[in-house]
Amino acid sequence: MKSTAVVGGLTLISRILGFIRDVVIAYVFGASTSTDAFFVAFKIPNFMRRLFGEGAFSQAFIPIISEYKTQRKQAEVKHLVDHVAGHLGGVLLLVTVIGIVIAPLLVLIFAPGFFQNKEKYDLTVAMLQITFPYLLFIALTAFAGAVLNTYGRFAVPALTPVLLNVCLIGAAVWIAPSLEQPVMALAYAVFFAGVIQLAFQLPFLHRLHLLPKPRFKRHDEGVSRIYRLMLPALFGVSVSQINLLIDTLMASFLVTGSISWLYYSDRLMEFPLAIFGLALATVMLPDLSKSVARGDMQTYSKTLDWALRWIFLIVIPSMLGLIVLAAPILATLFHNGEFSDNDVIRSSHSLIAYSIGLVGFVLIKVLASGFYSRQDTRTPVKIGVIAMVTNMVLNLILIWPLAHAGLALATSLAALLNAGLLYRGLRTQGVFQPQPGWGRFLLRIGIASACMVLLLWWGSGPLSLWLSMDTWARALHLLGWIVAALVVYFASLMILGFRLHHVNLK
Repeated sequence: MKSTAVVGGLTLISRILGFIRDVVIAYVFGASTSTDAFFVAFKIPNFMRRLFGEGAFSQAFIPIISEYKTQRKQAEVKHLVDHVAGHLGGVLLLVTVIGIVIAPLLVLIFAPGFFQNKEKYDLTVAMLQITFPYLLFIALTAFAGAVLNTYGRFAVPALTPVLLNVCLIGAAVWIAPSLEQPVMALAYAVFFAGVIQLAFQLPFLHRLHLLPKPRFKRHDEGVSRIYRLMLPALFGVSVSQINLLIDTLMASFLVTGSISWLYYSDRLMEFPLAIFGLALATVMLPDLSKSVARGDMQTYSKTLDWALRWIFLIVIPSMLGLIVLAAPILATLFHNGEFSDNDVIRSSHSLIAYSIGLVGFVLIKVLASGFYSRQDTRTPVKIGVIAMVTNMVLNLILIWPLAHAGLALATSLAALLNAGLLYRGLRTQGVFQPQPGWGRFLLRIGIASACMVLLLWWGSGPLSLWLSMDTWARALHLLGWIVAALVVYFASLMILGFRLHHVNLK
């Protein structure tokens, strides 16, 4: 739990800066043609980062390097790191060059609705050609972070995303006003942030004597095993991201602002997901992989059970809080400058829809680790196909009555299905056995969450009240109700007999 707290705490710093970044972007640019274009130009390489970086690559690489670290000599670990760096760097360089050349086609594929608006389409293509190299640098950053995580150096990779937020804030405030097309400053900031984040992690690899000297051997044993695990995982681990891209594709046909509304609501939904879910999965994967390498499946099962208890304890109230306070949170953070009353209302609809699936999004990260730590990438792929097809069908059904919020709801329902099937897979394979006490544990969480929701529903007031306040009044008002909700939730748990030892890893 200490490592999870370290990662979560540093991720919290990054996310707070991320919110400041989004507040600045919303203030300077609003929900407009230029922000729609930037969010698509950033989302495409960011999506591929999830595939090549902390997504499929990390899920395939960490179990192998954990095995090498546990069972082999340091020289063999260094050999693996050198050859993985050579292969990954070569593939990424090729993909980056191709991506820059075919940027017009990529925009046409991922945001076909933009083609009807030549100005928006051309702007998106120009920014994508600047942002696409971010994939090369940030995926190599994720590779360096995976090595550091395997050696228990969780703090540095968790802190690294801060640099991206600093670059974007600086670009929006100081560089954008001086450009003919101000939003281009954000594209340049993304490019330079990738370079800076990679450079930041290299000295820490050097201290471990694992600074890679990229080598390329065609049939290296470790690299071949990573490829075999990674290829199916490219799809399986990134289903949620594929679903979000499908949302962007379909939203490109909706009214201007739809992509921005989805972006801002997704960012808020990802706050608890990154601080807790990603932190938990980051710490768990090396530990689960080491348990598997030692053949200690009892510890493996207990670690999963411990993680699931913490998920329900933290994520259920987070989900309900986001649903009840969706509009007040958006008004507090973004209702300034170019971000209008209508933008708050529309974004709140998609935030509520995304929040419904928050438990599913977090569970996917943790439950998928249960498969990848055992080098099983096929099962999550099969489940991912089912979830993605379900998302597509639900998109077509829900977009008509609910517009952009229907796309968010479809993604959430598909995530819940994905998580349920992953859980059933672990139980069916016989590798996970829940510990006793789950029924009483969930009942306590349910009652405490109900008490919290009643307080927020009674006290938060109508949206018109929030829109009439100034920024500082909104912030103090929101902070007060969040603190009150936390006190009521945890006090209710204690009254019902919950104690921290109920979620200790025994």
